[in-house]
Amino acid sequence: MAPQSMFQTALLVSFSVFLTVVLGFGLPALLNALMRLLGLPETSVTECIVVMYAVFVLYVATPRLPRGLVEVKGKAVLITGCDCGFGFALAKHLHSLGFTVFAGCLLKDKDGDGAKALEELHSDRMKVVQLDVCSDEEVNRAVEYVKDNLQDSQRGLWGVVNNAGVSTFGEVEFTSMDTYKHVSEVNLWGTIRVTKAVLPLIRRAKGRVVNLASMYGRMGNIMRSPYCISKYGVEAFSDCLRYEMKTWGVKVSVIEPGNFIVATGILTRDIVATTANKLWSEAPEEVKEDYGKSHFEQHMALMRSYCNSGEKDVASVLDDITDAVVSKRPYTRYSPMEPHWWIRVQAMTHLPGAVSDLLYF
Repeated sequence: MAPQSMFQTALLVSFSVFLTVVLGFGLPALLNALMRLLGLPETSVTECIVVMYAVFVLYVATPRLPRGLVEVKGKAVLITGCDCGFGFALAKHLHSLGFTVFAGCLLKDKDGDGAKALEELHSDRMKVVQLDVCSDEEVNRAVEYVKDNLQDSQRGLWGVVNNAGVSTFGEVEFTSMDTYKHVSEVNLWGTIRVTKAVLPLIRRAKGRVVNLASMYGRMGNIMRSPYCISKYGVEAFSDCLRYEMKTWGVKVSVIEPGNFIVATGILTRDIVATTANKLWSEAPEEVKEDYGKSHFEQHMALMRSYCNSGEKDVASVLDDITDAVVSKRPYTRYSPMEPHWWIRVQAMTHLPGAVSDLLYF
């Protein structure tokens, strides 16, 4: 999130050089020793480097291998959070592929723009549903609507995509408990609430559960604790559900998007300004005094700069969600994100904490 200092930049470069040297000299020697241990002919240093590099290139450059596609005709999918962003785009995309789409919209009853745009498709396969994932009543009513409008309720519902979510920011001591509860109520408990409600239909179809997490479901960051907590929870829930659903033939996948702020408009300068005013005005006096206005404003400036960052096209996210829905053998996790974020996720999740902390904080 924050720009790297000169020290951090130098540290990252030094670590990259160190890793290159270790791999260049240590790995071939290790492979040669392994060959000797196994009683196999020793490989040369050159061959080791070529093989490892070839594997790396294949991993990075090879397009996703085909794993078979399911028949789309007659299948239906429920998507939450279709008022805007990923959900709105996904509803139109899956509809174009031939799915019957139940598009859950928070603002349908308030004539929201997203709901109206989907209804204006005037398609029997696009069914817009009022859905607040925080409401047991609305979730149950939406599921009943789905049952009543399936071509064959005995065949069940092919998929649910839990996309509805909210985001916010703020350091821990500036963030209220109400904010923590609200973000998790939508992102985590909303995902669980909807999933539990539709699981009987999904099991009947031996279908798919696709949960939108985030790269912040795999690593933390400053000023993002409410969001990270909720998305870490989505990751854990998805793993546990996947283990349980294997017996039923249901596939569970997690989508971990990177930075798509520009593409989705989930964070704007107006939102930053409004949130900043709320954070400062509601903070305890002791916290204001200890942190100081200067510190606070510096962090708010970072958030404003963050508004212009990220990928501008959501196509990679839509492609990954689609693969999770239509592939006969979907992946457990999909990570549509820019390369530097992918590298950071790997560093934060695989390196010792002391090392990753030095690199990024």
